[in-house]
Amino acid sequence: MSTRQAGRGLDTSRAHSARMYDYFLGGKDHFEVDKEAAMVAAKAHPGLPVTARENRAFMHRATRVLAQEHGIRQWLDIGTGIPTEPNLHQVAQSVAVDARVVYADNDPLVLKYAERLMRSTTQGRTDYVEADVTDPDALMDRVEDAEVLDFKQPIVLSLNALMHFVTDPHDPYAIVRRLLDPLPPGSALAMNHCTPDFDPVTWNNVAEAYTNSGTPVQFRSHADVARFFDGLDLIEPGIICCHRWRPDSPDAGTEIADAEISLLAGVGIKH
Repeated sequence: MSTRQAGRGLDTSRAHSARMYDYFLGGKDHFEVDKEAAMVAAKAHPGLPVTARENRAFMHRATRVLAQEHGIRQWLDIGTGIPTEPNLHQVAQSVAVDARVVYADNDPLVLKYAERLMRSTTQGRTDYVEADVTDPDALMDRVEDAEVLDFKQPIVLSLNALMHFVTDPHDPYAIVRRLLDPLPPGSALAMNHCTPDFDPVTWNNVAEAYTNSGTPVQFRSHADVARFFDGLDLIEPGIICCHRWRPDSPDAGTEIADAEISLLAGVGIKH
């Protein structure tokens, strides 16, 4: 059963973070307004494409760790973005062919390419819902209506490079609690979040560039990012710059400075 929505019309008058991210990854699924906004942000910090790549690399590693070491077989990935292979379900199903994934995003362009997110193994399942994380009740209703995830079994809530687009007036901590509440013990929160801690001047300039383009952001300190994991058991190595979280080899990412990435990552288990 698919709960994909009919979709709103594409708004090409203002940049969208998912399409700017596509530009940073070298994709082709964005508009001129997204490219222009991305170039302004990249002028503030030329390393943003590296940040985007490391964000996806963290998602791959966290997904494999949770599937291999914790036996989780279900994911709810919010802020999916425009499909870029390998997608989360491909990573999960490479470890466990019966893995189930529901993707959610609020950009109609993601819906246009959602077929790429449906290419599941025959043993597993995938689906896509159009929903906005700032309305978590409606989002979870659509996820439950999809009848893909079993809420009696552990589920990973995947929030990668998303919550810094949820500013304080939307109460981001309450949103994450609402999303975690219906998930059973053994579930996990896997997320990363931009921080100004390592280079405040540069990342404040990046935040200003995004906000001026019509995409408000709020980068947060290590302590503020840690609040998202309140009540969860953080797995090693805790909350750390994402390229240093369980690297594939001891030397991986050592040549990249934390200030260039400035993306804190962590995985916590619900007990």
